[in-house]
Amino acid sequence: MTIAARYPKQVRRAQRPIKGLGRIGDHTLFYLKALVRAPAAAVRYPRETIRLIAEISMGSGALAVFGGTVVIVGFLTLATGGTLAVQGYSSLGNIGIEALTGFLSAFINVRISAPVVAGIGLAATFGAGATAQLGAMRINEEIDALESLAIEPIAYLVGTRIVAGMVAITPLYALAVIASFLASRFTTVFLLGQSAGLYDHYFSTFLNPLDLVWSFAQALCMAITILLIHTYFGFFASGGPSGVGIAVGNAVRTSLIAVVSVTLLVSLSVYGANGNFNLSG
Repeated sequence: MTIAARYPKQVRRAQRPIKGLGRIGDHTLFYLKALVRAPAAAVRYPRETIRLIAEISMGSGALAVFGGTVVIVGFLTLATGGTLAVQGYSSLGNIGIEALTGFLSAFINVRISAPVVAGIGLAATFGAGATAQLGAMRINEEIDALESLAIEPIAYLVGTRIVAGMVAITPLYALAVIASFLASRFTTVFLLGQSAGLYDHYFSTFLNPLDLVWSFAQALCMAITILLIHTYFGFFASGGPSGVGIAVGNAVRTSLIAVVSVTLLVSLSVYGANGNFNLSG
């Protein structure tokens, strides 16, 4: 009688770290293959890449108007920018410096709010959709059919999505940042009654162009991380329709953790030393 048969629980517990390391290796190998094949995939499958760019930005089918990533991220950043203005104005007003609401908009929207909200919106829209699409293809043996036709599935299904995501994220994130700025200004000036000139003065004074550059770099890091995570879980989904649902749930949870982790790492690496900020009279 083997040890595994005599002590099944103990053996399973001992194998968990080994299986965990194996899963990390599987993730790493898949990510490397996808990144290496992505440039060639854009050249070999330009029509599929263009279709995915349109799907990421404006959605497809019944979701083309109301469910596209642009619309979702726009609503999220508008709400976040308005909430930031309300909370900032009321909190700063308690100590008599509500004039600095423009400073909060220029500071928090760029460094924290807009990147995190855009990452969450991308994960909840295109990321979840990509996992479901690839998972459905896997359980319907469509990925195996691509291999039988001598079409490399990682390049065609994953590489094209990575390229499309990198192309679409820059204008999408630009719209997100602009929406957060407009929402904060509209809420502060038109709803809360602060002087437009006062708000614009502090906003323009503390809006650092270098922070915008780092913010876009952070958004790109989030986008590629989210796309890799969601395509992995979809590509290796199993267990029928319920397995696809489990894969989508696991992918969304993992990508949300990745979004806040990227935000933390970028903040530590870029602003950890001196903060790139000076508040003086």
